[in-house]
Amino acid sequence: MNIIKKIKAAATAVKNGFKSVFTAVGSSAKRGITTIRTRVAMSRMVLANARGENYVDSGVKILIAVVIGALLLAGLYSLFGDTIMPTVTTKVEEMFEFKG
Repeated sequence: MNIIKKIKAAATAVKNGFKSVFTAVGSSAKRGITTIRTRVAMSRMVLANARGENYVDSGVKILIAVVIGALLLAGLYSLFGDTIMPTVTTKVEEMFEFKG
């Protein structure tokens, strides 16, 4: 019965305007409408932002990271192929040829 009274009060309050809705429904509806208004305002600000700096900056950072990573891998590959692996190979062969 109490819910029906609140519904009727809310319906008549809608006819009278938003201020009456706040008083009829209570503070929870007021907080909800305030939250919606705040989020709509924040959405408008985000959509109005036309700088696009996040996309360009992120793309450049990713590109730089990929290039530096490729250079490091190429350098390590050449270092292991030319310097380290022949030395390791000869040392291992010397160890197996040891006649103590």
